[in-house]
Amino acid sequence: MNTYLRRFYYFLAFVIAFASCDEFEDVPPQSDDEYLVQHTKIESSSRSALEIQTLITLASLQYPDLAEIKDKFTSGVDVYKITYNTTFEGEDRLASGLLCLPTESGSYPIMSFQNGTNTLHDAAPSEDLENNFFQLLETMASTGFVVAIPDYLGFGEADDMFHPYLHKESTVQSVLDMLRAAKEMLDKQEDLEFNNDLYITGYSQGGWTTMALQRAIETNYSNEFTLKASACGGGPHNLIAFTDYLVSEETYPMPYFLAYLFNSYMNLGMTTPIDSIFQQPYADRIPDLFDGNNSGADINNQLNTNVSDLFQPGFIENWNKGGIYESLYSMLEANTNSGYSTAVPTLLIHGEVDTYVPSFLSENLYQEFISEGVNPKQVGLSLLQGLDHTSAIIPAELSSIMWFIDLKEGN
Repeated sequence: MNTYLRRFYYFLAFVIAFASCDEFEDVPPQSDDEYLVQHTKIESSSRSALEIQTLITLASLQYPDLAEIKDKFTSGVDVYKITYNTTFEGEDRLASGLLCLPTESGSYPIMSFQNGTNTLHDAAPSEDLENNFFQLLETMASTGFVVAIPDYLGFGEADDMFHPYLHKESTVQSVLDMLRAAKEMLDKQEDLEFNNDLYITGYSQGGWTTMALQRAIETNYSNEFTLKASACGGGPHNLIAFTDYLVSEETYPMPYFLAYLFNSYMNLGMTTPIDSIFQQPYADRIPDLFDGNNSGADINNQLNTNVSDLFQPGFIENWNKGGIYESLYSMLEANTNSGYSTAVPTLLIHGEVDTYVPSFLSENLYQEFISEGVNPKQVGLSLLQGLDHTSAIIPAELSSIMWFIDLKEGN
């Protein structure tokens, strides 16, 4: 666990100690809903306004930026696990996530958070109920948002299938369907309603997901949601440029990211053989490593951080030259985020010294937006000085949420 997150978790532990038992209140499914299947209140995660204010006061000692918005936490929060209908490759699937509702009556926007790379079934948002980062996100509903945190396919209710890692079509579909289920749930609340405004954010894989979701909503679903702002943190947006970077390095500290990506694409129909990408014994190991029971650290221990030892020489030299690698290249290209003529206020955030997902991926995306004629006032780039991929997580999300609050209040 990252040192920054560990300190934060320990710091808040005594505040949430009372929540160590997961109590659920089941709500019968509603047959008239198209997307929402069931919503279950998680008593242990729901908090009063006073409890939230105490937590935020303490957290602001570690993260001073929180003090600037401390007075915005005015409501209690009820947290639910929701199960909803979605599709994958034309087949019906059940998926899940967390939905956090203010306890104060009113008309609210939705803020959707897309989480970063995870390989453990029990670390999905709706399963890892004592995860302090998710709990911090849940409290943001106290500032006047309905907060949605999808599990993604391959986790939660969908943990009987592989996770389609960095696959645009299925990822966007599953997140959109959760937002539709959230709208149906809000329709059932006597004192709450959805004002049709949507704010989206995420980090790492979630930053990539948020950008893909932004473009999909602007292009195809603007009649369903009024997308007010998008904040994308630490995303591997251009998978072609990312791969080019990887093969030029001597070492790469997170080889499980790469194995996860190529194993996902193999499950999605990539015809490039896995043993033409990875050397042995890694090629034979990879398909069994992503069963939901191994952490990223566990998987890293089964791989190799030396690029020349991990990858086949032919892959390093020829991965972008067609032939046996054409199928892989096509999938990387299809799942790359690129700049376009967006009308949505957009913020790209990245740790300046990120060695897992280098910051040039956000910097290049920003330049692509500008080259498309987007006003620099519409799209911003924030490089977090001295922060790497892990230490930038909380600062990136706090700055995103503070920006959303300002926008929501018309500042």
